[in-house]
Amino acid sequence: MSSTGPYDIVIVGGGMAGLIAAARATELGLSAAVLEKGEGERYPCNARMSGGVFHIAFNDIKSPPATLRAAIDRATGGSADPGQTQAVADKAGALVDWLGKQGARFIRTKVAWQNYILAPPRPLRAGIDWIGRGPDVLLRQLVANIEKRGGKIHLGTRATSLVMKAGRCTGVTAETSGQSLTISARAVVLADGGFQSNSDMLREHITPAPAKLKQRGGVTGAGDGLRMARDAGAAATALDRFYGHLLCRDAMHSDAVWPYPELDGIATASIVVNTQGARFLDEGRGGVWIANTIAKQADPLCATVIFDSKIWEGPGRSARIPANPCLESAGGTIHRAPTLTALAEKAGVPAAALEAAVAAHNACVHSKTFTASSPARTPEKFTPWAIEAAPFFAIPICAGITYTMGGIRIDGDARVLRDDGSIIGGLYAAGTTTGGLEGGESAAYLGGLTKAGVQGLCAAEHIARTLTS
Repeated sequence: MSSTGPYDIVIVGGGMAGLIAAARATELGLSAAVLEKGEGERYPCNARMSGGVFHIAFNDIKSPPATLRAAIDRATGGSADPGQTQAVADKAGALVDWLGKQGARFIRTKVAWQNYILAPPRPLRAGIDWIGRGPDVLLRQLVANIEKRGGKIHLGTRATSLVMKAGRCTGVTAETSGQSLTISARAVVLADGGFQSNSDMLREHITPAPAKLKQRGGVTGAGDGLRMARDAGAAATALDRFYGHLLCRDAMHSDAVWPYPELDGIATASIVVNTQGARFLDEGRGGVWIANTIAKQADPLCATVIFDSKIWEGPGRSARIPANPCLESAGGTIHRAPTLTALAEKAGVPAAALEAAVAAHNACVHSKTFTASSPARTPEKFTPWAIEAAPFFAIPICAGITYTMGGIRIDGDARVLRDDGSIIGGLYAAGTTTGGLEGGESAAYLGGLTKAGVQGLCAAEHIARTLTS
């Protein structure tokens, strides 16, 4: 086994969190190395394929910290870690300012929470289109900045374990080109993403049928950082939630209809039924929550969204990359029929059950008595629409998983914690390998890029303070 180092900081993972940590560390004069298992300058990662929007719980990232803290508390029902909440709310605005100095360019839309979208933006059409778009450009710019300041990017290098001495992390062991390597460091940052691409971990925590979820990102999150941290004594949060969206079920075999358009806006206005034609979840809790609930079913490919022409022309056009017309132009499956009976035949569900589900839904919409429906529906966040204007529509859907929300427990400075709350010296974590901010019972989504960026900055700045004090 060969060895290298020592570095002031070694970062595991070259996504948004890892590269921001490395760029900030080198800017502060630290020697840094990034270990990335992908190869080539456009190695796959979720951030590279993202929409590039920096926001916090669908609020303008430059809102006052008190406003952002309140938004996080509302979205999570108060379950988010207070230290992480404070850090994200306080540093979010500074993050986009710092990114601008690193070479990031932003555009804005007329929607307040879309005031910081990485440029150039992806086109407003269905399918995969990330090469040369804002996130891809930013990640390559961060790599250039790191290398210009003397930092090292080790591609094709997969971390396998942490080096621990007297309870402190002092480095990483890794594999590269079929050989083992030990890299010594004064501090290590785990930033390799979640475990969304690890079938065994998904089966244990997220779904009984991992193959029936659509991987909606870079398919690189294997949970290595979480495993290594737990082996070193780190605590983990609940691991049972993920961020994702509802997709046309054709996404399981066609790249033309993912990662966009998502069908969340349609589903939250209408009803979602199973193969028996019955509702089985609360559509009013939001698309991310619906995706999580579908993933928990014995057959995650059991769901179909049912709606009408008014919803198709209303919420169907409301998303930034709308299902109407983007899904149809991409060739996605959309069943239309003049009656619910005819629609049921096309969708492959029992007509009587579907007609009963729609009738019960419409009665609740008109009477505004949503607790009487079965299951009860939450009406406050998303307005339910009656389904009564022909033609009627059905789209078979699936749960698209982007990243897992649970992970390593950290404090507001991104330091890794043990179960008793004590700090593991020299060990930090950032981005979607961490937990405690997003997720919870409501499957709350707050903004993955913002979380990654702030935690990457926090880790680098705390390490710099510690090493230079």
